[in-house]
Amino acid sequence: MTKEERFQHVLSWFAEHVGAVDTELHYNTPYELLVAVMLSAQCTDKRVNMTTPALFARFPDPASLAAGTVDEIRALIKSISYPNSKAEHLHAMAVKLMADFGGVVPDNMDDLQTLPGVGRKTANVVMAVAFRRPAMPVDTHVFRVSNRIGLADNAKTPLEVERQLVAGIPQEMLSNAHHWLILHGRYVCTARKPKCADCGITPWCKFFSKK
Repeated sequence: MTKEERFQHVLSWFAEHVGAVDTELHYNTPYELLVAVMLSAQCTDKRVNMTTPALFARFPDPASLAAGTVDEIRALIKSISYPNSKAEHLHAMAVKLMADFGGVVPDNMDDLQTLPGVGRKTANVVMAVAFRRPAMPVDTHVFRVSNRIGLADNAKTPLEVERQLVAGIPQEMLSNAHHWLILHGRYVCTARKPKCADCGITPWCKFFSKK
């Protein structure tokens, strides 16, 4: 089986059996999504969703977040992993967003990555989810699943995985494919004990073929 055939079969299976999907993070605006994604680093979406309602009630927009203090932000996100650094990044992000972009979340990768605390993965999520642009964020789930099933070949970094996925997935499918791979890694192709018996893509999976 060629890599192109594997992409075709896997994507077709997800399209038929999963369909259109969205992030499990709760948000209403690009600003809220950006904040939620920044909070989600090394933290579950469930925990983030439990935390953001109070945070957004106090800081409903970039202007209010920039006018707040790091201590205020930290108090509202204390149940999140790494609250100290995340509070500092959120405040600095909002200050720069107001100073350089008039409080409007940028819709391109270069500008997004100038914001404090916003790396390539976070910027890609905002691009793919908030703006529906062809982008492929690579988190731990996407990295693991792509290498395991064979959509990526010996990719050592998230950027290598991203490049191989973007090369193999039609642009119009990138946003959905990102969610398909995340959800598959979160609930089926888990890190320690992948649930191969419950998996629909085993006929095209490199890992399963070697079991």
